[in-house]
Amino acid sequence: MKDTANHYNPYGDDKVIAACSIFGMMDTSGRRFSGVDITKAIANMHDRGNGLGGGFGVYGIYPEHADHYALHIMYEDKLTQRDVEDFLRDNFHVAFAEEVPTRRAAAIKSPPIVWRYFVYPNSRRPADRSNDDYVVELVMKINTGFRDACVFSSGRNMGVFKGVGYPEEISEYFRLEEYEGYLWTAHGRFPTNSKGWWGGAHPFSILDWTVVHNGEISSYGINRRFLEMFGYICTMHTDTEVVAYAVDLLLRRHGLPIEAAAKVMAPPLWSHIDRLPDNEQALYKSLRQVYSSLLLNGPFTIIVAHEGEMIGLTDRIRLRPLTAGVKGDVLYLSSEESAIRLICPDLDKTWTPMGGEPIIGRLKTNKEGKAVTIEECAVA
Repeated sequence: MKDTANHYNPYGDDKVIAACSIFGMMDTSGRRFSGVDITKAIANMHDRGNGLGGGFGVYGIYPEHADHYALHIMYEDKLTQRDVEDFLRDNFHVAFAEEVPTRRAAAIKSPPIVWRYFVYPNSRRPADRSNDDYVVELVMKINTGFRDACVFSSGRNMGVFKGVGYPEEISEYFRLEEYEGYLWTAHGRFPTNSKGWWGGAHPFSILDWTVVHNGEISSYGINRRFLEMFGYICTMHTDTEVVAYAVDLLLRRHGLPIEAAAKVMAPPLWSHIDRLPDNEQALYKSLRQVYSSLLLNGPFTIIVAHEGEMIGLTDRIRLRPLTAGVKGDVLYLSSEESAIRLICPDLDKTWTPMGGEPIIGRLKTNKEGKAVTIEECAVA
């Protein structure tokens, strides 16, 4: 009999290290579209996952509550829900709350209770603290202080939907064909070093930052300890969580442009820095010195999204795949080109980015702040 196990695994390696699927699509004109196409695209990479996690991030999804923070919270029981809702009423104005609509899906077993709350900080927010910082602090308090509750989405006019299952099953369960957004990201998980559970599925999110990730962050320990000095507490039991918090720290709190933040997380090799002009050497050496503990060591590809922007980034030697494509106003990012071609066969262009070099898609706005069509995505 043919040794099928050895045929598919000729090196005898018992760990799958190149799996997980990621996909992102953004209409840079601001046009909103449903979750149908991205579900089809991520399902095309079904074999990169194992059914232990799938999820989506959507932007522009709640225009009727655009000024409120949309908290998506999962609960294990009604008693915990009651306690968390008391906490929310004490610390926020709660404009509206409801259970997130779902449908029965045969593949989804024992799902948690999932509710969403549209809130705004009340008078308890200290005067010297921004609304965003206040929300981050209270998200951390809920995730550490209530054992059977998890805030997994906390941005404005956006939302994360995730759980245990293949991404197409999660899309069916949360009825994502009924939602519309101008930017969608998706993930199919193949966990290698952490368990599969609802909170541990991707995207990982804080405020309106979301991250989907393929790879392994072997620097998780030092990344986590550095972030804890700034008040971030890791509770999701997977390495990707540190990337979401690192992005929030670097871009929102410290005000770095994404191009500089990319050089923190995926910096050039020292041998390359030594060959750069003096002014660039000084910049890169300063970033390495100040943020040495936020270097993401190990193979990775990530898609980072927030309001008005989608960014694709690989590790500096590109050990995980990323393909980009553009059609008109739409930017696509994917683990595999086939997934893009499935929903957009006639791309204007497609390419593979260099390691450590971000691809950036942005909404272009006019003087009134309204989205307008642009000819092509900004590519760093």
